[in-house]
Amino acid sequence: MIHPIELVIFDCDGVLVDSERIAVRVDALVLAKLGWSLTEAEIVDRFMGRSSQSMTQQIEDHLGHSLPADWEEEFRPLYRDALAADLTPVEGIVDALDALNLPTCVASSGSHDKMRFTLGITGLYPRFEGRIFSATEVKHGKPAPDLFLHAARQMGIAPEACAVVEDSQYGLQAARAAGMRAFAYTGGMTPADQLEGTGTVVFDDMRRLPGLLADQ
Repeated sequence: MIHPIELVIFDCDGVLVDSERIAVRVDALVLAKLGWSLTEAEIVDRFMGRSSQSMTQQIEDHLGHSLPADWEEEFRPLYRDALAADLTPVEGIVDALDALNLPTCVASSGSHDKMRFTLGITGLYPRFEGRIFSATEVKHGKPAPDLFLHAARQMGIAPEACAVVEDSQYGLQAARAAGMRAFAYTGGMTPADQLEGTGTVVFDDMRRLPGLLADQ
């Protein structure tokens, strides 16, 4: 039995706000300062869509030693200033949200503070206020299904009636693991072939999303 879609769960970075290109550029600078030089493509493959805790663990594993608990504080202004200068909504997302007639929420690997900032400066925060969920609320971040299942539970919707809109391979793995329908947006930094998978609709224009959801 195919359940009608009752809830659309949006990732934040790269799906609602066009932050990934900015963040990856700053990531490369930060990692180089820490002693790990990676290309932007390598950063996307390793980290995009995952939590900051996962990124910290990978850095420590590579460097062979622990980082101070507050290591990110030194670099936080770099990200904030870059986002404040250049961040915009993902192209077409406002049109898509205006056309949707389904309940929505946000479930992101980012913190609540980060989402208040990025969704705030792009004007999207009021559209989701009170329906924003962070990986900080669950034990395991993406690619585990915990965050999406948590969001569905809080919204009172069964997983099989949820659709997830993602732009990262780890987010899509989490959506599939949660038993939700996955919509892979390829307008970001991850190559389209890395986003394909069972039960996944791949698309490259956010304006197409309402029609794609209606077809399910």
